[in-house]
Amino acid sequence: MAHIDLKNDLPGIRGLMEYRPETAAPLNGLAEILLRSDDNSLSRGERELIGTYVSYLNDCFFCQNVHGALAGHYLQCDIDQIDAIKANFNTTDLSAKMKALLSIAASVQKGGKNVTAGQIEQAKTIGASDKEIHDTVLISAAFCMFNRYVDGLATGSPQDRQFYVNRAQQRAEDGYLLLR
Repeated sequence: MAHIDLKNDLPGIRGLMEYRPETAAPLNGLAEILLRSDDNSLSRGERELIGTYVSYLNDCFFCQNVHGALAGHYLQCDIDQIDAIKANFNTTDLSAKMKALLSIAASVQKGGKNVTAGQIEQAKTIGASDKEIHDTVLISAAFCMFNRYVDGLATGSPQDRQFYVNRAQQRAEDGYLLLR
């Protein structure tokens, strides 16, 4: 049960967006640009994975499962593979660049000043562009906000993780601009 009466039964951030559509539009616009824009060298799956990982670190059940299912959809892997990445991405077959970006994401999750010049240099050495580093930091910061929004108001979240997997393809087709 949410901390406030949302006047709807929609789960997670969807209920919050239905409650305040005037704030939903800019938040969804940001998500659409960061996670779905084709003007990006990171794939949609990689960007969703960054959001998933930050949501996992923030212990936001709803967001890590919504975006984990989307990452799995785009990257053509299952929820167990996404769980393995969340648990220890360094032991997975992710690219060195993606591992460096997830390390940066983890630092942003702790606080922006935790990102080090060494992490940035390592990411660049491995081939990350300035835009990829920028977007990793912004996706990470945005997800900290989204996670706190969802959990700060105690929105409901379906506990059956298959719920999220079943909806991933439709969310991938619809994007975020239609989310309400």
